[in-house]
Amino acid sequence: MNQFRPKGFIRPLQPELQSIKRAMDTALIFITLYISLHIYGETFSREYLGLFIVCTVLFGIFAEHQEIYHGWRGDPLFDDAVRILLSWIVAFALIASSFFVFDLGFEYSRQVLELWLPLAPLSIIMLHSLRRSTLSYLRMHGLNTRNYAILGGNSLGKRLNAALTEMPWLGYSFVGFFDDRIENKQRRLDEDMVDVIVGDFKELLERAQRGEIDHIYITLPLRAEKRINQLIRELADSTVSVNIVPDFFTFNLMQSKLSSVKGIPVVSVFDTPLNSSLDGSVKRLEDLLLCAIILPIIAIPMLIITIAIKITSPGPVIFKQMRYGVKGEQIEVWKFRSMSVCENGDSIKQATANDSRVTPLGGFLRRTSLDELPQFLNVLSGTMSVVGPRPHAVAHNEYYRKQIQGYMLRHKMKPGITGLAQISGCRGETETIDKMERRIHHDLEYIRQWSVILDLKIVVLTIFKGFVGQQAY
Repeated sequence: MNQFRPKGFIRPLQPELQSIKRAMDTALIFITLYISLHIYGETFSREYLGLFIVCTVLFGIFAEHQEIYHGWRGDPLFDDAVRILLSWIVAFALIASSFFVFDLGFEYSRQVLELWLPLAPLSIIMLHSLRRSTLSYLRMHGLNTRNYAILGGNSLGKRLNAALTEMPWLGYSFVGFFDDRIENKQRRLDEDMVDVIVGDFKELLERAQRGEIDHIYITLPLRAEKRINQLIRELADSTVSVNIVPDFFTFNLMQSKLSSVKGIPVVSVFDTPLNSSLDGSVKRLEDLLLCAIILPIIAIPMLIITIAIKITSPGPVIFKQMRYGVKGEQIEVWKFRSMSVCENGDSIKQATANDSRVTPLGGFLRRTSLDELPQFLNVLSGTMSVVGPRPHAVAHNEYYRKQIQGYMLRHKMKPGITGLAQISGCRGETETIDKMERRIHHDLEYIRQWSVILDLKIVVLTIFKGFVGQQAY
């Protein structure tokens, strides 16, 4: 007989609850619009009703893309707030841009829109914060809680437990680690896990059958497939929720996703974050908007640099070089010429300190990254992005792909003018493999973590720390 104890009354992934969340956010959008109209004495006409409907639909689309309503993901409140704000701003920006493109035959109150723009997302963020605070309070008093155990005394189990422990507001109470290997000397257990194992599988099964455990996370390695199948069959004689945590961390995962093909589960190991047309469109729109802001600012400096190059040294102003773009396809990248030579063959020597090939003006351009400015034209043409892994010469790609595992994965996205590696100090000559490996590490980390927010962060940090560097020769 199961012992009675306070159970959770909310199922995290219950579709009805997600619908209620969407409905409450929609109501807030309506209420904040009505309040804005009332403050400035405007009438709630059918034109404003149409504006509300379109803006709500667009916000819902972008909110779904940002996974705001996808149940528990263990994200901090700040990240949730940023996703809400970003979804609303993009939706509102599309509506505002349509005012200039189309003649709507109606003029909306500018004051109302200026008040509604911040009021709606702030209200939604406050509601989400209140919901989290309420759930946290209930969980602190023993309501809406879950007990969980981890089957597998290994590093993956420790990582999972650490992640759940750092988020007490989730209401997850840890029972302990369970593992049979502490009794079986033939199957080695991590030495630092011996003292934290509270029991073997038999004890775990008994406690699950008594209703003392709600969730069991199996973190055994994939090679223990037969053992895992046996454990799952025995756990079927209980009502516990069983979760398998595959040790995919043995692979260098990049944008991994779980999908299915006619019910057959498929896990991607290497993928691009721009797999969907929406993600690709958002990234392209971001590039075009940044170019619209940056190009007018750099137009005069580019003209001055063009004249200076023409006066100070013979040769073309623009240096064109073949490099690898997305999917490893060759593209032509433009730069201001900074050397007395234009190498573009199978063997290209990297620029070094006091390189005789670098012109006096070219040295200044390279140190300040001003030689990269023509690449904004590459961004406009669609072969590059403002933010992404820096493109390398074809000869360097062919060399390093044989030296560094996963090197070609950096071409899962368009190359960029700046990137995570550049703001992390990985600029200039890579005379050792270690230096190139560090650069590739940041490139792949960028692809794993890609988001519009990360791109904007890199752009801002580039302004302060990415343009100049002692390693840029």
